[in-house]
Amino acid sequence: MGFLIALLVVVVLVALMVMALYNRFVTMRNRSQNAWAQVDVQLRRRYDLIPNLVETVKGYASHEREVFERVTQARSMGASAQTVAEQAQAENMITSALRQLMAVSENYPQLRANENFQQLQAELAETEDQIAVARQIYNDTVLMYNNAIQTFPGVMLAGPFGFVAKEYLEIEEVSRQPAKVDFRDMPGRVDFTGRPEESPPAQQ
Repeated sequence: MGFLIALLVVVVLVALMVMALYNRFVTMRNRSQNAWAQVDVQLRRRYDLIPNLVETVKGYASHEREVFERVTQARSMGASAQTVAEQAQAENMITSALRQLMAVSENYPQLRANENFQQLQAELAETEDQIAVARQIYNDTVLMYNNAIQTFPGVMLAGPFGFVAKEYLEIEEVSRQPAKVDFRDMPGRVDFTGRPEESPPAQQ
């Protein structure tokens, strides 16, 4: 009789442990999905800004067709990405293309003085910051989730219950800095009055 009671206690304890682990996995998976949703919100915000930005630059540099096409193609890839890896690849392309677009604007002082361009520039910079924050939160939640299902005792239960590791949103080192636009430090910069600014004196 005592043996049966002890066995029953063990079975109940194991069942409670399995239930607790299952609930933990579900909670952490849901957190990572919610974190990804926040990343997606910021990415969509950037996608909405890009067409307006391209059209604004086109008004002053209509002949830079290759640059515009590259930005548009990168945006299309990002909007249609199906996996985290595809999204990361597309975001790297978008960041690179936007930098090329901004480099074009260096040759057009009137464009840089355009209020619409300035507003889009500020919104883009803010969005890039928000993307960086959301990406970090997502990667942190994925790390916690992956650790939970890949370490003991979770690793024994994750597979049978269908919990699989998630991908991190990896960004190449060359594209990690936000695509902000700031011309104040550029030699020979032309200010909004059209006059070249003096370069700072050379360090002795």
